[in-house]
Amino acid sequence: MTRIFRGAFIVWVMLRYGLDELVLTSFKKPWLLRLARIITVGRKLDAPRGQRIRQTLESLGPIFVKFGQVLSTRRDLLPVDIADELALLQDRVPPFPSEMAIGIIETAFKKKVDDIFVFFEREPVASASIAQVHFAVLKERSGRHREVAVKVLRPGMLDVIDKDLDLLRMMAGWVESLSDDGKRLKPREVVAEFDKYLHDELDLVREASSAAQLRRNMADLDMVLIPEMFWDYCMPNVMVMERMKGVPISQVDRLRAAGVDIPKLARDGVTIFFTQVFRDGFFHADMHPGNIQVSIEPATFGRYISLDFGIVGTLTEIDKEYLAQNFTAFFRRDYKRVAELHIESGWVPATTRVDELEAAVRSVCEPYFDRPLKELSLGMVLMRLFQTSRRFQVEIQPQLVLLQKTLLNIEGLGRQLDPDLDLWHTAKPFLEKWMLNQIGPKKLLDELRNESPRYAKLLPELPRLVFDFLQNSSRGPSKETLALLAEQKKTNRLLSAILYGGIGFVLGLLAMQIFVRVRLF
Repeated sequence: MTRIFRGAFIVWVMLRYGLDELVLTSFKKPWLLRLARIITVGRKLDAPRGQRIRQTLESLGPIFVKFGQVLSTRRDLLPVDIADELALLQDRVPPFPSEMAIGIIETAFKKKVDDIFVFFEREPVASASIAQVHFAVLKERSGRHREVAVKVLRPGMLDVIDKDLDLLRMMAGWVESLSDDGKRLKPREVVAEFDKYLHDELDLVREASSAAQLRRNMADLDMVLIPEMFWDYCMPNVMVMERMKGVPISQVDRLRAAGVDIPKLARDGVTIFFTQVFRDGFFHADMHPGNIQVSIEPATFGRYISLDFGIVGTLTEIDKEYLAQNFTAFFRRDYKRVAELHIESGWVPATTRVDELEAAVRSVCEPYFDRPLKELSLGMVLMRLFQTSRRFQVEIQPQLVLLQKTLLNIEGLGRQLDPDLDLWHTAKPFLEKWMLNQIGPKKLLDELRNESPRYAKLLPELPRLVFDFLQNSSRGPSKETLALLAEQKKTNRLLSAILYGGIGFVLGLLAMQIFVRVRLF
């Protein structure tokens, strides 16, 4: 009965905001649309469709708001007006009672709050659809007291999420079966993607481990601060971390008054993003202004502070190399190479003609490159590319969806800080240096260092084999010697292959490096 009532409520809200019109429009039967518009009492049909969809999701509660946020990242699937409106969705969720939060903490650690903390602030400092955060002062065995932030998962979320996900899967099946447009939107795949992200966010130990990994990765880059995790106090539903003190990055006037170099801050944001993506292949994928602050403390003045690590993205070495080559080709306006990369990677059918795809990519990018650099928008270029991709049946790669979303966030954040920010110009030197490092001598030495343990056991045996061969070469060829000679021939062939292969590999690397330097510069 609960599912029936919840389903009825969802249908009523959708009818209230006229979402039935959007479904009936896809059938291309005007009489159905006129029939739907007969009933107007209590319905809000004047607003644009994107706004109505956003208001529907906000009315349905935090899970649907979260779904809309994830859906807004799939600009490859959505019309522009709907994607832009969904990007405005924010978690506007009232906090749950502090007594309930304290009960969750005491149950998780089997201790009273007063035994864990010197001070625990009852009023939460932040509240979202998944969790809320309280400030506290942690007792430590050493006698030191550390200021911390305590993140507590909203109670009963797993049951609520699973019930709403069941309904979303059912609705996705309806949308997919209603029309061809419904199939193109791939609603069931989107719901599955949402399911994964949401369940990842529900495990605070997973979030803490992601934060710890980013903290290690960024330790040598004096541009960003990431809170320390207190592992003795991290559970799936409670997480205790270092309290970070900073100014929200959206308060630009306050940062400027404090003496922060705003243009440098914008450039640093681009550097942090590209370092996480291309150097580490592990990046913070929820970098909207609400999760970023700037330190104005003397020791860390002007550094970014990253918060909320529920969503992180990962890339393989193949992904990183492919993306770097694509970006470099874009920067050089080598549209033919972009088309070739799409075909080589299997993103488009192998039968696609390179010249046709090249012409399509050129028609998207060239109008923007002809504008002054400060007017270029990577977000606009990506949006146009997504629209063009449908014509060539481009397969959207799931591992790159978060990257696309984060790249748009970074550009929007950078332009908010510095309207003259040139994302392309800032990123190009980084990418070119990264590409050279991938095929240069340093990369070769790193690979040899990584492979050396495999051959460490083989090398000590080579002198003995050579000595036995020389000692037995003057004697008559016994069966043992013949067997040894046969084994030695195999060894010689292996050594020759390794030697000549290594020489060829080094020469090939040098040739590739010269070729890349010529093409890049």
